[in-house]
Amino acid sequence: MTKLSTGFDPSLQHYLQSLGGRESPWLQQLRTETAALPGAPMQIAPEQAQFLTLLISLLSVERILEIGTFRGYSSLAMALALPPQGQIVTCDISEADATLARHYWHQAGVADKITLHLAPALETLARLEQDPDVQPFDLIFIDADKRHYDDYYEYALRLARPGGLVVIDNVLWYGKVADSAIQDPTTVALRQLNQKIATDARVAMSLVPLGDGLLLAWKRPLATNLD
Repeated sequence: MTKLSTGFDPSLQHYLQSLGGRESPWLQQLRTETAALPGAPMQIAPEQAQFLTLLISLLSVERILEIGTFRGYSSLAMALALPPQGQIVTCDISEADATLARHYWHQAGVADKITLHLAPALETLARLEQDPDVQPFDLIFIDADKRHYDDYYEYALRLARPGGLVVIDNVLWYGKVADSAIQDPTTVALRQLNQKIATDARVAMSLVPLGDGLLLAWKRPLATNLD
């Protein structure tokens, strides 16, 4: 099934996706195939993908870092929106998911725009930060292990260019972040990160209720003390 936006009833969800879920044939086919496999709700919703592609166009994005590839739907959507010279660096740990992702990237003709690192994300991020040849990123999309989101966010601020944008998925966590009675580690980690970013002077932010919540954090050009 297609991931639903948190808090939307079925009729409004259908209306939203009828207007805000433009998909190429390859995206639609990948989403359909993923829906029949375990873990399908981990994939972003079509309206989230369309929103990301709009951001890429508005901000003239050329370099993207994606933390959490899954089966390649978001990578494919963003790669299709990039200019010819655009590049995505993405990371995940599942070879099985990567195989499906690579198939669709090749079929859609964007495989040359995407570099996939198969390793724990924190290891990949540390290597990218230490590599003097890695240029700052225009947009960083975080959609991986929620308990490490704070670490991913700090890496993202260091790897993003001044004026770059960090986009974080699942920040509403199916509404659990708003229920103080829910204290499992994942919910607590997301709740704490949301509060941290809301008061973080290094960024300007907005929480957009698409899918399971997208938090946008724009790195201020004069941001300092990123450690």
